Amino acid sequence: MMNLKYKNNEIFYTISGTGNKKIPLVLLHGFLEDSTIWDDIINSLGKERQIICIDLPGHGRSKDFSGSHSMQEMANIVAVVLKNTGLQQVSLAGHSMGGYVGLEFLDNFPMMLKDIMLINSTPAEDTVERKKIRDRSIHIVETNKDAFVSMAISNLFSAESREIFKDEIDRLKQNALLLNIENIQQTLRALRDRKDHTDTLKKYAGRKMIIAGKEDTLIDIADIQKLAGTTNSDLVVLEKGHNSWMEVSEYLHKNMLLID
Repeated sequence: MMNLKYKNNEIFYTISGTGNKKIPLVLLHGFLEDSTIWDDIINSLGKERQIICIDLPGHGRSKDFSGSHSMQEMANIVAVVLKNTGLQQVSLAGHSMGGYVGLEFLDNFPMMLKDIMLINSTPAEDTVERKKIRDRSIHIVETNKDAFVSMAISNLFSAESREIFKDEIDRLKQNALLLNIENIQQTLRALRDRKDHTDTLKKYAGRKMIIAGKEDTLIDIADIQKLAGTTNSDLVVLEKGHNSWMEVSEYLHKNMLLID
């Protein structure tokens, strides 16, 4: 794992893979996750291309970040990492929050992006009701972080998936429990306040793909179908829920082969 200084804070990232058949691929994790969620994909795609995974502020080994965790700040960090590695153009795939960061990156650094994939993510901003849920979550984290982390992660899975992926979910929770209260709260605010990037994605002329979960509890399948049409994005609907990288990893890998 490598690191760089950004505004007096350390950002950690990895560069893996030996393939050069395609341009490098940046993978961005979601809320309460870290770059290790991509380990299986690195093993699967590493012969095809170079892969860059970043621990976003407040997550993984970049957990001690102070200040803003806005989507724009995170997108700036992605750009700094790429500059540090000497890469001028990449493809990008982001899970959930990672997709929001990817869209902000697209808005600010369009010439650096060849393809974008949103995995269980959306270009739409939070609804009014969703913003209220974020606010309640910020208060819950203050009083009982552990309970919030366990509940937030468990609620992403069906009862069947919670049983099938019990060990994987437990590891995800244990990693998320290492995050401190302030970082979780800052990220919740950033998720609440992010911009709507429907027009950003619509105007983008490069390859764009949305991976949706038929049973996703956070992103309604009917809504994402409409947004895919509005933005002229390729839509792939997979079984299971919000964490396609875990629940249907084999099918996600196959679709990732389609992006340059």
